[in-house]
Amino acid sequence: MTHTKRILFFGDSLTAGYGLLKPSLESFPALIEDKIEEQALPYRIINAGLSGETTAGGRSRISLLLSHPIDVFVLGLGANDLLRGIPVSNTKDNLQAIIDRVKGSNPGVKMLLLGLEAPAYIADSYAQEFRQVFRTVATTNNMAFVPFLLDGVAGIPDLNLRDGFHPSAGGYKIIAETVWKVLKDLL
Repeated sequence: MTHTKRILFFGDSLTAGYGLLKPSLESFPALIEDKIEEQALPYRIINAGLSGETTAGGRSRISLLLSHPIDVFVLGLGANDLLRGIPVSNTKDNLQAIIDRVKGSNPGVKMLLLGLEAPAYIADSYAQEFRQVFRTVATTNNMAFVPFLLDGVAGIPDLNLRDGFHPSAGGYKIIAETVWKVLKDLL
């Protein structure tokens, strides 16, 4: 019997697949699970995306998900911090606290951070600081890193829902490819 390893996707609505008709089939973690199954890799996906989640909420919630071992941890929080204008220093502290808790419970865990960028209409120092916080956290923790989760999707109407923020099923296909390019090297 093959030991099934666990990949925990921990994020917000972008991870959960908010607005999709079938999030359990169309979210990017589900699409990555399809790739894992196609390649018969011994991993099981856990999608712990929660719509509306901030990094502070994630910091409070992460301990609930650590009762089972995690082999790969994919951290995708921060979009709601951006939307709410939460100070970047708070986002950084919360991301670091989440990472520390995961490492504390799973010392050999492999980690991937999904970075975000502020939309073009936010052109001040906050946008630059927000972009940089993900790079800093990834480097500090020697994590695999996707610089911009929504690369090739953000701002493209056909790849987003009407709200202009959440990806459509087509957008999630692109996101899954973006994440898979980095994640596959951790498996």
